[in-house]
Amino acid sequence: MNDKELQEIQDRCNAATCGPWVSYVEGRDHVSGSDFIMTGEGENRGDDIELSGATTADQDFIAHSRQDVPRLLEEIRRLRVLLQD
Repeated sequence: MNDKELQEIQDRCNAATCGPWVSYVEGRDHVSGSDFIMTGEGENRGDDIELSGATTADQDFIAHSRQDVPRLLEEIRRLRVLLQD
């Protein structure tokens, strides 16, 4: 993966609704209402995301990706610096 590809991934992360994103599944995380992904927190609270046709695993993956992808990008960049030294 080259620097341009990493930057494109970073740009998509930066353009997405602020995190953290949290997956809420009816019967697992709350007792009534629909499954949804809560976005942001506090003053940065965004609109909830509701998915159609997604499994619980899909929704959890999507919600966690908002936090996971930036962390993975940081780790890739950290390891690249170590390899250059």
